[in-house]
This record gives sequence, structure tokens and C-alpha cells, in this order.
Amino acid sequence: MTQADIPAPPEHWEADVLLRDGRTAHIRPVRPDDRELLLEFYDRVSDESKYYRFFSPMPRLSDRDVTRFTHVDYVDRVAFVLTLQGQMIAIGRYDVVEPGEAEVAFLVEDRHQGRGIAQILLEHLAQAGRERGVDRFVAEVLPDNVRMIQTFRDAGYKVTSGYEDGVVSLEFPIEPTETAIGVMLGREHEAEARSIHRFFNPRSVAVIGASRRQETIGRVLVRNLVTGDFTGRLYVVNPNTAAVSGMPAYKSVNEIPDEVDVAVVAVPAEAVQDVVLDCAAKGVHGLVVISSGFAETGEEGRQRQRRLVGLSRSYGLRLIGPNALGIVNTDPNVRINASLAPVMPPRGRAGFFCQSGALGSAILEKVKNRGLGLSTFVSAGNRADVSGNDLLQYWEEDESTEVVMMYLESLGNPRKFSRIARRVSQRKPIVAVRSGRTTQGVPMGHAVRKIAAPPQAVDAMFRQAGVIQVDTLEDMFDVAQLLAHQPLPRGRRVAIVGNSDALGLLAADAAASVGLVVNKQIALPTEPTAEEFEDALDSAIDDPEVDAVVAVYIPPLSVSGEDVANVLAAVGEQSDKPLLASFLGAEGIPELLRVPDVAGSTAGRGSVPSYSSVESAVRALAKVVEYAVWLRTPDGPAPEDDRGDVLAARTLVHRALAARPGGGELNRDELAQLLAAYGIEVWPTVAVESLEEAQRSAEDLGWDVVLKATAEHLRERPDQAHVVRNIRGPVELREAWRTLTATVGDPADARFVVQKVAPPGVPITVRSIEDPLFGPVVSFGISGPLSELVGDRSYRIPPLSQRDAAAMVREVKAAPMLFGYRGSEVVDVAEVERLIRRVAALQNDVPQLSALDLSLVLAGPHGASVLTATAKVEPVADRRSDWFVRRLLTPPGDTIPQ
Repeated sequence: MTQADIPAPPEHWEADVLLRDGRTAHIRPVRPDDRELLLEFYDRVSDESKYYRFFSPMPRLSDRDVTRFTHVDYVDRVAFVLTLQGQMIAIGRYDVVEPGEAEVAFLVEDRHQGRGIAQILLEHLAQAGRERGVDRFVAEVLPDNVRMIQTFRDAGYKVTSGYEDGVVSLEFPIEPTETAIGVMLGREHEAEARSIHRFFNPRSVAVIGASRRQETIGRVLVRNLVTGDFTGRLYVVNPNTAAVSGMPAYKSVNEIPDEVDVAVVAVPAEAVQDVVLDCAAKGVHGLVVISSGFAETGEEGRQRQRRLVGLSRSYGLRLIGPNALGIVNTDPNVRINASLAPVMPPRGRAGFFCQSGALGSAILEKVKNRGLGLSTFVSAGNRADVSGNDLLQYWEEDESTEVVMMYLESLGNPRKFSRIARRVSQRKPIVAVRSGRTTQGVPMGHAVRKIAAPPQAVDAMFRQAGVIQVDTLEDMFDVAQLLAHQPLPRGRRVAIVGNSDALGLLAADAAASVGLVVNKQIALPTEPTAEEFEDALDSAIDDPEVDAVVAVYIPPLSVSGEDVANVLAAVGEQSDKPLLASFLGAEGIPELLRVPDVAGSTAGRGSVPSYSSVESAVRALAKVVEYAVWLRTPDGPAPEDDRGDVLAARTLVHRALAARPGGGELNRDELAQLLAAYGIEVWPTVAVESLEEAQRSAEDLGWDVVLKATAEHLRERPDQAHVVRNIRGPVELREAWRTLTATVGDPADARFVVQKVAPPGVPITVRSIEDPLFGPVVSFGISGPLSELVGDRSYRIPPLSQRDAAAMVREVKAAPMLFGYRGSEVVDVAEVERLIRRVAALQNDVPQLSALDLSLVLAGPHGASVLTATAKVEPVADRRSDWFVRRLLTPPGDTIPQ
């Protein structure tokens, strides 16, 4: 077979990747036309590295060697190259030596060693191997090649080693274990956080497109950097003038005599690609592209944006934007305002990420007016490269950021967001507004893949990750100012202290409506003294039956309220319970209620947040309470016995797809075997096409049976006319057969079945799907048309913890039916939760399972019986290909340049 006859490698094997130092590179399968790239690469590799790779001096590659390295079959011989700035900087390959086993080896250019390249090659080779039926790698390494030996040992696989004839032999299975995945995710976190750190902490910034003309974008950027007191070096680039704002102007970035960390770009869209090349030649770390004229303008702009991202990454550059407002860091050691916003927000504890530039300006103004303060701010525009996920990775480690705020107009990689947010939320609260929740609308500049899951699944993902989701920006600020300045509440019990009976009642009503419990109300005189207010606050805070205090103060005429403010500030600073107020109708952190902060923030810990209305205060408190409850709820992984027989399930599905390559519904036997692999037993069911077959089956089952039609268009009829129950003998069966055939038609088309009557119970459904964007999604609800009509279902993203499954059962509105509603028996809820976890595990383990529907399960006091189930399988090429390898997201339809 010639190389021309060999099928091309899968498209998903090609990707942009982030290296350990936060810079980008490109990985792809090797090609026959890589001959010259390989020879040039090999000439740059040191003799020592060549010796380590080939165990002997090998200064040059022969023509035969070059052909062997560049011509592979992408099945038994697979090789990947890593490229940067059009040059090959590394190559790695595996060659199958016997079925299921392949030998793996790497060669990395010396000046790029230590950047984590070998680990990335190993990840991608292992994933390719798994897709091609390889289950273990072997490698031979010289004992002196300590770094390569460590690369294998640090990957998280179970490596065994031996030593013979002066060579260390290593062997390890490449199944992605929890340890290996954990190692990979740790490296991903380190690289992404480091790439953002370079943006926020530059030693030097160049503004490209700076102009002498007033109020041009470039001039505004320079002015904001200067007036914001940027502590680093600032350079301006404009080939058409000698100076801008009293600073010398350089004709290109490359002419700047010193290093440049970040370039802020404000040139016409068609000129941005030339700027990328100029910055790459200079060694700039990252670009903040303010320029518009990209994907937000239509198809031509989308193509321009794709070329921009591909070019930037191929030269090692990360990119914020395009069409961005910019970035801000209020750290006094940096003080960078590389944005179009004239307002440098005060120093604070919150990090803020948004996408819309216009909205970003309004946000910064609002932050200033509230006295909230920010640590860092990013408005990413079209977020073609850097996204909210990258910022979460950075903020998780940033000691200056205690609260994360996010305004999300789209989700490019929601599964990754969920994974990172779950981890970050354990340490720092995340408050998010998501636009388009109802319409699922996405701004023009944002390219995202189609979501098959309903909007409720996205909301559930946020809850599952501990993200505090609010409806408006005002709600976001209300919640964030409480989180940033007051301790978390221990529970839902609230005390209301105030000098207005009317507002006290409003607060109590608002609290009840959002699930808070008012345990104490202290009504003060209309004109209370500071001492009276202090005594009342102390009484509420000292009460062990109170978890949070809401103070309401409406001053009498001609009274400033300063004395009461001093009391509120003093009590708020000392209290270990949250104290929030509606003080003079003020919004934010009024100066009178601020506590000085030694870290330099506008308002310190203990400052008392104020709200324009008591309802706003109570709503904010309720959101914080929900987060505190989530944080303190005991959790743990699913029990070991929830894990199914993964190999048996995958083998069965592969066998089913071999029989029907295009996919389709599993038959009854296949489905029963698949579910049995995960400990789920399907109630005995016999398909029948004639009355005689039905009678024989009923006799075999011992009568007291059900006759029902199971065709897809019939099995969920709300009138239940497709089911006849409690058939105890031949006469009743004949009557049931006659009635059912008259109602639903031909028994073969209607897919008649006979079942033994199951123990009584509450009908429930458990479903799962494989979503193109989320991956596996599992849902739960009470079975029946009313639940379907009102959308009363709960959703989660596997893998599920015990807390996740318990929450799913309890958060549907019809949940009381499971817990003894109107005198009924309490069902075996533990078994229901176990069933949900096992369905989630099955969907998580088998990506070819496109849908699983346990459409009728009877949950009783002593277990749960699965009466009706269906499953569909589909062939997959790159589904979940990014689960076990690091890769930067490429929008749908994008092509990655070399």
C-alpha cells in the first residue's frame, strides 16, 4: 500500500495546545511532506539528545530514516509533531510491536525542553493509541536520560520497569486512570493560570495603533494606562508619527529596544495579522485586541477571526479579544488599566469577567459607584481564545481575589467550566449572570457548538458546581458585596432589626418567599439612639438561633444617622455572623459603613453592605445561604458498588454497532445485558405477536400479568389506553387482547408485550443523553404527562457524587410523592438514588450510548422495578476526544493553520 492509499488521520488529532510556560504550540499527525521540517529540526537537536533517542551517535538522518519517520499508517504506526512559528520543535511516535502493545519514543529540540512538551506528546499518543486498540505502551530509555524516565513516571500511569544490557525498560497500561487524569488536569491548570498571570502582571506594555489625535482608541488606551499609574514600562507604536502623548513612537514592536510582555492592539482589523507577526518576532507573550471588525460583523469577519486565532497560537501567543474592552489589575504593584474604560476601579476583593465591551464600561462604573472594588477585570469581547475558564484557573490561585463575578453571554466549553467551577467554588464563591437563558441566544461574535440538552440542564450544571446564578447584574453586585465583606451564614435563620415596622414586615415576607426562616424580629423606636441599635444588634447576633442579621434604618428628619452607622460598622467588623443593612436606602458599601483595610482595598472585611430595599438585601442573603449550604453539605464520590462492568458494556455496544454501523435502538436482550453490567435489572418482558403467544407467556409468568403496547408513539399515552393490568386468566386475556388491538391496531406494529404485574410504587423516569457540548447528561422526574408538560425534571452532569443524586431526587416539585405524600408509604429513596448514579455511570463510561430512557420505573418501599427501558447507540469519531488530552478549544467550523 502506498502512502496515497492510506486514509487520512482523524481531524480531532490536530489541535492547539498550551505549554507549561503559558505559551501555545500546535500538535498534529506527521505528514509525508514534513521531510524538510524534520531535517531542519534534527539539525538543531544536540548530539546528546540524539544519542539519548537512538542509543548511538547519529549526526544525520538517512533518506530511509526520514521516510520511516514521516510515512506512517496512522493505525499501527502513529507519529505527532509539535510546531511553533512554522518550525518543528518535537516529534513523538508509537509503533505497535504486538497486538495491544506499542513502543513509544520522543525527541524534543533542546531549547524547548522543560516546557512540558513530552507530556503533551505522550497524552496525545496515548489517546490515539486507545482509539486504535492499543492498551499499553513500552519504552526503552538510557539510564542517564533521567528527564525522559521521569516524564513517564510523572504521567500518572502505573509504570513497571526493568534493567537489562544497560537499558531501562518501562511498561505501563494507557487506560486513563483517575491518577493520570488528575495529573493532566493539574498541568492544564498550571499552564492556563500562568498564561493569564502574564497578562495581569506585565513588566512592559506596547500600545499598537496609538495616535496623536484626541479620542482615538489608541490615544484613549495610552491615556488610561498613564492616568492609571501603570508601574511598568509603556511603549507606543505608530509608524506614521515620531511621538504620542510625549512618548517616542516606534515604527514597529520589533524596534522597541526592551522586552515587551503584552501588546494592546488598536489597528484596523485587516492589519491585525501583520501585528501578530511583528509581536511574535519580538517575543511578546500575549495580545489584547481591542480592534473590532471580526466575527461580530458576519461571515467575512468570522473567517478573519479564525485566521487571527490560528496565527497567534501558531506563534505561541495567547489572545484576549478581539473586540475586547481590555484588562485591568488594581494591584498597587502593577496598576494596569489597558482598557477603554476611563474609570480605574478601586482596589477590592472581586475578580470580574465579561464578554461585551459596552457592558464592561457600565460594569466598571457601577463597581465604582457601589464602592465594591475589584482585584482584576477582563472584558474578552468575542473570547476567540482566552475565555472565562482561563480566568477561573488564574483566580483560583490568586490571593487577591476572594470572590469571582462572571457575566456570560455564551459557554464555549461548558463541561470544562463545570469541572473547574466545582473545584474553585470549594475555595471561592462564583457569582454568575448568564444571558440568553430563555432564548439560548448567542452574540454574533461567539462561535459555539449546538446544545442538545434543555436550558434546565445548564442551570443544573451551575448548581452542581456550586455557582451562585443570579438573574441580573444588580443581583450579582448585591450578592458579591455580601460575600466580599461578611462571613458566610451557618444556616437559614434570620433576625430582622429595624426602626420601621412596615419595612420589617416587608423583610419578613421577602425572607419567607426565598426559603429563609425569620427567628427573631426586634422593633426599635422610630428615633432609636445608637446605644439602642447596638443593644438590639448584639442581642440578635448573640442569639444561637440566629444565623444572619438584617438591619433596617430609616432616619428621622434632620438626622444624619452617622451614630447608627458607626454602630453598624463596629458590630459588622466584630461579628462572626453576616450583617447586612438597608441603611438610608444606600446601595453598595457606603463610606459610613466601611471598615479600613490593611491590604489597600476600598472597604475591608467586616464592612457592612447596604441595599436600596429590604427585598434586595434578603434576596442576596438567600443566595449566599444556598451557597453556604452547598459548601457544608457532606459529599463524597459514588460508592464503589455503583461502578459497573465497563468492559462488558463497551464490548456489547461495539458489537451492536458492528451489526448496525449507522447506529440505532438496542433490542430487548441487548438492553437487558447492558443494564445488567451496571447492576440494573429490567422487569421480565416477553414480546408477543398473537393471542396464543400471549397466553403461553402469561402461563409461564404465573398469570396476574400486564398486556401493553410498547411502540414509541404509544408507550407514553396519557390516557394509559395502551395498557391492560391485572390479567388473571385466559378469559381476561382474550378480552384485553381484543380491547387493545381495537385501540392501538396491529400487535406487531404496536409491539405488544406481556409482563408480570410489578409491586406497586410511584412511577419515576431516569434518562440520560450524550450532548455534543456537555457530554453525558442525566435527568430524573416523576413519570406522567403532568410532569412532562410543566418540565418538572432535575438534571446533572456525570460523574455524580452522592450529594448530586440526593439533590436530584429532592429538587423536583413532585418530590413529596416519594416521601409519604398524603399518607402513602415512603419509597426506597436510597435505591432511587442508586439507580440514578448507575445510569449516570453507564452514560459516562460509554460515549456511544446516545440516549438511555428508563421511562417507567416503579419506586416502592422495598426497591425499584424497571418496567420500561430503551437505549440508542451511535458511532462516534471524536466524541469526548478532549477528555483525556489537553487542547485549546477550536470553534466549530474552524480550521487550524499549521
